[in-house]
Amino acid sequence: MIAFLLSKPGQYLLGGLAALALLLAAYACVDHRGYARAELHYKGVIAAEHAAAVTARNAEVERQAARQNEAKAREAERIAAMQAEADQLSKQIEELQREASEDPDAGRTALGAPSVQRINKVR
Repeated sequence: MIAFLLSKPGQYLLGGLAALALLLAAYACVDHRGYARAELHYKGVIAAEHAAAVTARNAEVERQAARQNEAKAREAERIAAMQAEADQLSKQIEELQREASEDPDAGRTALGAPSVQRINKVR
């Protein structure tokens, strides 16, 4: 076997095998670098998409919070208006009750003009 490897065809065979091994090693190195580059590239793409998704989510949360705050402000305004209206109505009721208690014709069975005016105010 050693005699064959030391002969001319054996040396060509050994040289060819060495060249083939060298080519396979070079291909494996280049292929691994390509995969590593692609991995790095797509990790960057995925990180950018993740950052964009986080930004979009934060923007949506802020938008919803702003709309909720606007709705709360409108609700507070409506509640304040309703309370003011209720206060006005209770003052009007108190005024009408005071006028009714001061009416000299309060005990009569028929309604006088002041009594009719008080009833009309309630409408």
